[in-house]
Amino acid sequence: MQKLKGLTKALHCPTRWDIINIIGKGEAKTKEIRQEMKDKGYDLSKPGLYYHLSELKDAGIIKVSDYVEEGRGAPEKKWKLAREKIEINLVDSGE
Repeated sequence: MQKLKGLTKALHCPTRWDIINIIGKGEAKTKEIRQEMKDKGYDLSKPGLYYHLSELKDAGIIKVSDYVEEGRGAPEKKWKLAREKIEINLVDSGE
């Protein structure tokens, strides 16, 4: 039940569905996600985007797939889907 609550919390927001669609079946760097969200009309700050990415990550929907070194500073995260499908059993199978 706790897992379902986490998924519901993570997926209740249309912004997060757009992030999932941007990542798609491949990978996307944080900057790429932010730019595509901007192109869709979102005005997300870096902390705002990281909040949504963290909620999706904590729910097990996305994960960090790599770190990309670009110049000085902290490496940029590359994201991908941790799962493409979510299944929910409504009745306990007893297993």
